[in-house]
Amino acid sequence: MRRDILTTGTLAEVVPCGHARARAGHRLREAAAALLAATVIGVGAPAMGDETCQSPYMPMITGVEEFVYVWTLGVEGLGDGSDKFVTVDARAGSPSLGKVIHSVSVGGRHEAHHGGFTDDRRHFWAGGLDDSKIFVFDVHSNPAKPKLAKTIDDFVKKSGGAVGPHTFYALPGRMMITALSNDKDHGGRTALVEYTRSGNYVRTHWMPTKETAPKLAGIAAADGYGYDVRALPRKNVMLTSSFTGWSNYMMDFGKMLKDEAAMKRFGQSVVLWNLHTRKPQKVFHVPGAPLEIRWAWGTRHNYAFTTTALTSKIWLIYEDEKGDWQAKAVADIGDPSKVPLPVDISLSSDDRLLWVNSFMDGKTRLFDVSDPHKPKQIYEKVIGRQVNMVSQSWDGKRVYFTSSLLANWDKKGDDNEQFLKAYAWDGKELKERFALDFTKEKLGRAHIMRFGSRALY
Repeated sequence: MRRDILTTGTLAEVVPCGHARARAGHRLREAAAALLAATVIGVGAPAMGDETCQSPYMPMITGVEEFVYVWTLGVEGLGDGSDKFVTVDARAGSPSLGKVIHSVSVGGRHEAHHGGFTDDRRHFWAGGLDDSKIFVFDVHSNPAKPKLAKTIDDFVKKSGGAVGPHTFYALPGRMMITALSNDKDHGGRTALVEYTRSGNYVRTHWMPTKETAPKLAGIAAADGYGYDVRALPRKNVMLTSSFTGWSNYMMDFGKMLKDEAAMKRFGQSVVLWNLHTRKPQKVFHVPGAPLEIRWAWGTRHNYAFTTTALTSKIWLIYEDEKGDWQAKAVADIGDPSKVPLPVDISLSSDDRLLWVNSFMDGKTRLFDVSDPHKPKQIYEKVIGRQVNMVSQSWDGKRVYFTSSLLANWDKKGDDNEQFLKAYAWDGKELKERFALDFTKEKLGRAHIMRFGSRALY
């Protein structure tokens, strides 16, 4: 179910998502009354601060985000050289706006990459793609100063051989983790790994292959690879995408591009799963390494977008008029022949606009996807010499970007810019609010970011 929101005064209130607590009903009635009153007296709609890519099972921020958390990969000889969880002040009018107000180092470099909140949003799980360690941060005790609460160092053993914890996606009482590789050959065949919210292993769901699921619809396209996972609860479905294994993502980028065998080791599939049973239902052939998945939010919008890194296309996965799920390419991203390498995407909460970042040219592009079958590019901007992640606020007025892809894939020399940049979007132009140089601050390579607020707790 879609998340509902309310705001009172200048600080945000939080309402749990669809499957959450019974007390949400009372707060929803309060929200309806508040919104009605605002309409009657002509008060404008409140700003909304949460990200559109979050799990619908989580509480959400309203008001304006106060902090941006950045999971950062350490660089040898830079500061303490360690991976770290960095907190940046995002409060308008704050004397420390755009500055680091806290940092927690975890010791060593683990190829810090992605992370995500638990369904109660009290903890943030962050993974290392190299050694498969998982770091769990307490973000609720003091949202301005998170602390390391737990380290999970037996992910590979517990999961039965999955390697490279990537996406951390909140389900009720659970954390669903996509892995990228395995401990047998360090190739791309891998699994979904399920934990409890408190950090106990539950079970492993291996990605389907021709050998393990020969009768599955679309099985000819199955490669067993993994990357992202996202759910659409009201349709009881999940989608997973596919990237590459440890042997590729830990290799130098230039060397890999010249390695013919390595370039054949990229995912070509998106898998549709039954959300409740965790069983695969259908495999789609999506060539070119489909990465991030974003479901539409509209109650009748039964579709999701993904982009392919190597073929530079936007793909649509959708339910057709017969109730069958289909997949098709719907738009090019830049000039595919130049391989701009699209990496991250962010869909607006009204399902009208899709931000698409491409790493090689450092650009973000904005597509009008009001007709999801016919996206049209309407804007573009160079963010830096390289750019990776993008996060936007729920009202679409603030957009954030980070720079790092992978330690061995980031550009070299002066092109290796490492940053968090914040922009205001007025519907026509991105206008910079602040820029934080992670190299100058001796932090490292800025990767995934998420929003925080004291009002959540």
